[in-house]
Amino acid sequence: MRHLAGMAALAPGYDGFILDLWGVIHDGVNPYPGAPECLRALRQAGKRIVLLTNAPRRAEPIRRQLRKMGLEDGLYDGVMSSGEASHLLLRDRPGAWAQGLGSRIFHLGPERDRNVLAGLAVEVLDTPEGASCVLNTGPDDLMPPSDIDAFLPLLRDCADRALPMICANPDLEVIRGGVRVMCAGTLAAAYAGMGGVVHSLGKPDPLIYAPVLEMLGLPKPRVLAVGDALRTDIAGAKAAGVDSCWVLGGLHGDHLARDGGAEDAGRIEAEAAAAGLAPVAAVPHFVW
Repeated sequence: MRHLAGMAALAPGYDGFILDLWGVIHDGVNPYPGAPECLRALRQAGKRIVLLTNAPRRAEPIRRQLRKMGLEDGLYDGVMSSGEASHLLLRDRPGAWAQGLGSRIFHLGPERDRNVLAGLAVEVLDTPEGASCVLNTGPDDLMPPSDIDAFLPLLRDCADRALPMICANPDLEVIRGGVRVMCAGTLAAAYAGMGGVVHSLGKPDPLIYAPVLEMLGLPKPRVLAVGDALRTDIAGAKAAGVDSCWVLGGLHGDHLARDGGAEDAGRIEAEAAAAGLAPVAAVPHFVW
């Protein structure tokens, strides 16, 4: 593993980049310092870029969010999200499992994520009663976003009804504005522990990479995936057969940096190895 200060040394070795958003480009509220400049430097170097995120929203709302952060559309070639994948699953119903989900969907998540269901021939329910499945986009706005115990009675109700769950964000947690909050993946793990059936859409499942690689239009050896989460970003890149670069300043930053931010290469490599992963490089932040 190469330990680098930024992306400049890696860029010449690849023609396309698969970039995570949360923890790499922004923290859910603002871009990270240096990230917009890094995107622009990659574009100026002629690189193709697709943003791949486990966010439980469709691609267009994500683009709008990025524009509000000052990140213009020209900085990347495409967006793929877990929310987009969930929408397509419910629209196209590939396979017997998807066809058996039914059309009465209980949405567990905040109102802002309902764009996943927009335009679909489904009925959206606010409670599990009468539902045929659960769309889990994460903690809603009615209960504490970091308290799994608050959601257990609702999850138990769904499990008792044997409702299959679509998890539209496999992440366990993200850092939003400097605060850790749990994601749909944490709720899905608790549901699976109750015996519930869960189908997760997004990283690290290699299926989510197929449309991304199609957008890039490049052979896998010329593509680098960049992310901050070992469990999803780096493991997903391995499953998809592409190289990866680990950004340390995101999800794992609080325990991979010490002495005022000086990274310990030994601890970084040991943590990756313990997960069975071998990113080609690690950088403190997504900067040029």
